[in-house]
Amino acid sequence: MRADAARNLDAVLQTGARLLARDPGTSIAAIAAEAGVDRRTVYRRFTTREALMAAVYAAKLDACEKVIAEARLTEAPVMVALHRYAEGIITVSRQWPVDVRQVRDDASAARLSRLIKQLDAFLDRAVREGAIRPGLPDRWARFTLIHLTNIASHEMPELPAAKGADMVTQSLIAGLGPA
Repeated sequence: MRADAARNLDAVLQTGARLLARDPGTSIAAIAAEAGVDRRTVYRRFTTREALMAAVYAAKLDACEKVIAEARLTEAPVMVALHRYAEGIITVSRQWPVDVRQVRDDASAARLSRLIKQLDAFLDRAVREGAIRPGLPDRWARFTLIHLTNIASHEMPELPAAKGADMVTQSLIAGLGPA
């Protein structure tokens, strides 16, 4: 892919993510105009809004997979991995504000499921190593972590990602730490 085509594709996907997160009914023409490309350029690549949305979800899942790999959830110290994860996910969520829980295709749903399993395994490790207290209801720590990162990402966009990760980590551990 030529460099200008790659830039255009990235602009369309990121603009699509932003606009479709606000209004899932946003037209391809509106996305193209906001991205600064001709709508025919978008239609050549994506024949429907659903195809564009699937590509946006795939891009966000790619970014999430990269965050999990870079956070080193299985081998880095729990607090380091947690901070890396939170900082990375805040950045990804701001760049790709769509809710991946809305994926419709089986391949993306399977990818999302694998990401959730990796996060759950990490949080189980955090319990085993004493960072999070045992005995919490199933999925409580995961849902709390997701909500905290969403707050830092979308409700407090003025927070730099690193500061947001500090707040997420402190809130999760202070709120769920050993009694």
